[in-house]
Amino acid sequence: MRKDNRSSLGIVLVLVLLIAGVVYLYNSSMFERNAPIIKLEQNGYWNLKKPLKLTISDESGIKEYKVILKSKKESMELNYDRPLMAPKELILELNPPRSAYAIKEKKLSIVVEAVDKSKWDFFNGNRVVKKYDLIIDKRRPEVSVVSNSYKISRGGSALVIFRAVDDNLQNLFIESTDGKKFLAEPFYKEGYYIALLAWPVTQSSFRATVMAEDSAGNIAKEYIPLYLKNRDYRLSKITLTDKFLNGKIMDLAELYQETQGVDGILNQFKIINEDVRAKNETLIHKITSVVPSEMISDFKIHRMYPLKDAAVVAHFGDHRKYFYKGQFISEAYHLGLDLASYKNAKIISQNGGKVVFADYNGLYGNSPIISHGLGLYTLYGHCSHLDVTKGDRVSKNQKFANTGKTGYAMGDHLHFGVLVQGIEVRPQEWMDSHWIKLNITNIIKSAKKIIDRD
Repeated sequence: MRKDNRSSLGIVLVLVLLIAGVVYLYNSSMFERNAPIIKLEQNGYWNLKKPLKLTISDESGIKEYKVILKSKKESMELNYDRPLMAPKELILELNPPRSAYAIKEKKLSIVVEAVDKSKWDFFNGNRVVKKYDLIIDKRRPEVSVVSNSYKISRGGSALVIFRAVDDNLQNLFIESTDGKKFLAEPFYKEGYYIALLAWPVTQSSFRATVMAEDSAGNIAKEYIPLYLKNRDYRLSKITLTDKFLNGKIMDLAELYQETQGVDGILNQFKIINEDVRAKNETLIHKITSVVPSEMISDFKIHRMYPLKDAAVVAHFGDHRKYFYKGQFISEAYHLGLDLASYKNAKIISQNGGKVVFADYNGLYGNSPIISHGLGLYTLYGHCSHLDVTKGDRVSKNQKFANTGKTGYAMGDHLHFGVLVQGIEVRPQEWMDSHWIKLNITNIIKSAKKIIDRD
């Protein structure tokens, strides 16, 4: 009996060890059961020019992989390998063979097959096959300028109307020298677009190019032929007085978070003139960068002059450098036209639009902003009283605010700003009926005639 007990106990022990071994192997990393992960960076389109990025990863290592390009009639091997080191991640660039450019089919498939180093499946490893269907598009979008303003001045505006056509058009904008992307609005008939451009007063040169990109990554460019007029702006050297610093600046320093705990009135002035100003202008630029996306057939704008019988007290583009006892302290650009008539004068809109901002904005004080469409905005700074709130619509010849000296203003006046897609431009152009006719009205009329002929 003792011998039988020992024998039975031995058998049980062997079974336990065998089960434990199986469990161990089952849970061992050598027998992991997760198939390799395949990722192909694509959006469903391929131009057969730019390589596609393929990533294959696996926790036990990649033993073998194969990439095949398939059409209806044939298959082409793009890549095949059995890496010696069985890496846990492979990053590949898939380039089409030369023969692929002769394929006329608009749809191809990329099939990726990968096997890992796992001992699972009777030492064959985990296998995965993934198929990606792609639309082949080798043609660039068609782009052509229809009509545009003859010239643009530094600090000024211009209009362009162009045609852009592609079955898979994805990105469309006008890029300027400094990398600014101007958005275009659909115009008149399908395939045509209209946009206002702006040459920032702080930039010494300007060039604008229509950029059209389709879903496959094909890019077309068309230069807009604008004559450039370099306009000179005033450089003002301003001496800071103790009266100004200990008066207006000290009052403003109490209002802003940026100047709290900062010692020295000159340091406070520098922060107000640079940091606070930048914060205020960032908000303005964000609000005025919005461009409508619906199709328009016309853009009618009237001469702007919001303050009756007003005198110009400060010019647009004035580059102001501030000194204290001969030492340079700070600088800024004045990006509006200051107008003054009498205290609390009525501010009138010559053009209808939507109020997109009607609140206090730091140095600009109470400063409503009105959108007139096509990315054109007007700003009215330092107001004492507002008759409108955000979301209201103003009509032609409507009184909507009064002049004042809120914010960074020494006396009652209006800071009148005009912005094109977030860029401040010369208000004088939009206050000139002749300029509007030559650069806006006539360009639209000319473009419509050309489009109708086509």
